[in-house]
Amino acid sequence: MHILLVEDEAKLSDFIREGLQAEQISSDLAADGESALALAITGRHDVIILDLMLPKLDGFEVLRQLRQKQIKTPVLVLTARGAVEDRVKGLEVGADDYLVKPFAFEELLARLRALFRRAAEQGTTLRVANLEVDRLRRRVKRAGQEVTLTAREYRLLECLMENAGQPVTRAMLLERVWDSRADSLTTLADVYVNYLRTKVDKDFEPKLIRTVRGIGYMLAEPDAKV
Repeated sequence: MHILLVEDEAKLSDFIREGLQAEQISSDLAADGESALALAITGRHDVIILDLMLPKLDGFEVLRQLRQKQIKTPVLVLTARGAVEDRVKGLEVGADDYLVKPFAFEELLARLRALFRRAAEQGTTLRVANLEVDRLRRRVKRAGQEVTLTAREYRLLECLMENAGQPVTRAMLLERVWDSRADSLTTLADVYVNYLRTKVDKDFEPKLIRTVRGIGYMLAEPDAKV
């Protein structure tokens, strides 16, 4: 699961991201409404946690514009605004769930997983050629054979599959898989891509994981152009 957390309170966002990381859930952070909208439009997130009281663009407007642009990513509103009219407005504008601060992290986690399951059931399998990823069960098959991956290898493959046919930079992989932007970790991304190639490409045809020189990697069928 990959989360977009939209929260301008640094202590709270750090607390939530640390809790998510402990559960092996990766996340991106946006601290204002404009950044949130730009990140959410990419569609690379499974669930969005959205505060309402944000700088530059409030959460209601972010949500309204997302739904207007047909971005269907599930949204969990997380806010101190617990009045009935705020809850009703949030749900009417397009929120999928609403949680009031202060909250128990366990409840936040349960709600995130419920939203993810609901969305995954509508589009649970990613496919490229004869490679399949069942996101609901976290299972990978190549040419009908089950492939066993570590948690990081799975997150790496999921990121490449979500962006199938498009180059993915090493920086994007670091943020998604290691929750880091440290340049010192770029070789780690290369190492794990090699691990992944050994498991999902080495003994199968066609070869799907490509190196895109000067950029990073791309997962695509052989006839796809960079």
